[in-house]
Amino acid sequence: MATTITKDNFSAEVLEAPGTVLLDFWASWCGPCRMLSPILDQVAAEHSEIKLGKINVDEQPELAQQFDVMSIPTLVVYKNGQKVNEAVGLMPKEQVESLLG
Repeated sequence: MATTITKDNFSAEVLEAPGTVLLDFWASWCGPCRMLSPILDQVAAEHSEIKLGKINVDEQPELAQQFDVMSIPTLVVYKNGQKVNEAVGLMPKEQVESLLG
């Protein structure tokens, strides 16, 4: 189950979260984002140690700007509060899993 990330809960849900957080920058009008969403849900379901966070770029433009998100979907991986990986675009499940390390 994905957590909706906002500028108000970003620190608590991502920076202060133990373990791995996979952030998905997306928008409802984005076709590749809609195609990637079930893949991310499947990865999160199969890897219970991972927290999946969704950031709607239309509703959270400050976070999109903070991460220099120019294209969506953009995935950002945090481990123990530190950014460790990032990728842009639609990708298969195996590539998402390899991003996680």
